[in-house]
Amino acid sequence: MTDDAHAPASPAQPDPRAPQTPPDVDASADDTTPPDRPGWVRDTVVFLSGQTVSLFGSMLVQYAVLWHLTLETRSGAVLALSSVFGFLPQAVVSIFGGVWADRHNRKLLVVGADATIAVTTLALALLMLSGHDDLWLIYAALAIRSAGAGVQTPAVASLVPQIVPTRHLMRVNGINATIQSAMMLVAPAAAAAVYASADIVAVFLVDVVTAVIGIGMLLLVPVATIVRTQGDDGPTSYFGDLVGGLRYIAGHAFVRWVLVLFAVVFVLIVAPSYMTPLMVARTFGPEVWKLTANELAFSIGMLVGGAVVAVWAAKRSRVGLIIGSTLAFGGISIGLGVSTNLWVFLGFMFLLGLAVPFFSTPSTTVLQETVEPEMQGRVFGFVGIVMAVAMPLGMAVFGPLADVVSVELLLVLAGVALFVVVGVALAMPSGRRAVEDARRQSAATEKDAVTTDA
Repeated sequence: MTDDAHAPASPAQPDPRAPQTPPDVDASADDTTPPDRPGWVRDTVVFLSGQTVSLFGSMLVQYAVLWHLTLETRSGAVLALSSVFGFLPQAVVSIFGGVWADRHNRKLLVVGADATIAVTTLALALLMLSGHDDLWLIYAALAIRSAGAGVQTPAVASLVPQIVPTRHLMRVNGINATIQSAMMLVAPAAAAAVYASADIVAVFLVDVVTAVIGIGMLLLVPVATIVRTQGDDGPTSYFGDLVGGLRYIAGHAFVRWVLVLFAVVFVLIVAPSYMTPLMVARTFGPEVWKLTANELAFSIGMLVGGAVVAVWAAKRSRVGLIIGSTLAFGGISIGLGVSTNLWVFLGFMFLLGLAVPFFSTPSTTVLQETVEPEMQGRVFGFVGIVMAVAMPLGMAVFGPLADVVSVELLLVLAGVALFVVVGVALAMPSGRRAVEDARRQSAATEKDAVTTDA
């Protein structure tokens, strides 16, 4: 990204609360495309490497805590409470985390959140070493870690465009998705090895070490603070920034459309997909290898999908990928529900994982491309809120229903409902306008990607 990205906006800049006028694609000549910022590849490699190390430690803790609570308490209520403490604070803090990401240096926010999480984890490890292993200590640590994620998530999502040139965002986001998918394969095995050979305290200490490494690597990446334009009344308050973010989303048809689509997918697809282990146990048998195969099929699909997106999708329409993958989710959900053979079922689980990066990566990329830098923190903060709220909401609906009707029926109904919702969204005039605006807004970036790779 050029230095212009950090300069104050021109007085002629459109009101950020209003939908943005799509650029004239035909006027985007190749010689007007700004050159890539020197050193961006090195900064991106260092950034992704540090985030990978930090993510690895965090996932170790995630699995180890789940197993520890399961083995020590064997209580569904305890696991439910751990989920509340693990997700609810992130949803609440994300409201303010997005504002902070637009007001302060995003790198320092990520460093601060990582450091707070590491200190909390270290304190819990020391307390458990001294014999204090009360559940409330674990809940408190989970809540602080979740709150840290509420600060970190919007800061990271809005920081990436400051490091990566716009034309390369799709490829870099695809690489990042591939890395995260790989962690989903590696982390459970690593967590099991450490937890079995030592105890949960050892896992906590590994997380502290990985956090320190991740922080050190991030500090090597230069990231400027976004300079924002002040209004006529002077600096805006935190509450004013929050209201401004809400007005921006309400007035930006495509951003609003993406948030609604995120909510629909998380309620109708992500939540029911968490019921698939229950379907495997009920329909195909409760053997451990079958449950493991279910998770592996999904994770391998995500790994392959992320790699394909990184290599191939940079030249493709972001909006087309979002719509296509959403419709694919509906068809795959129906396929899962009608599967009567385990291997066919696992094939659909692979396809479900394969489709995830084709939805998440272009969704993130198109927001990074179309939302102004000084608004991205708040927008991604609200994306985090939608995801954090929609998932428990879907589970609250489908979880009890799974004890009344078959999981197969729920998956089929969810797939049909997704087709209906997406069809209505695309048929409505507001939906058509939002999609068309987004196509034009991202067309110049997609053209740049093709020109660069030619």
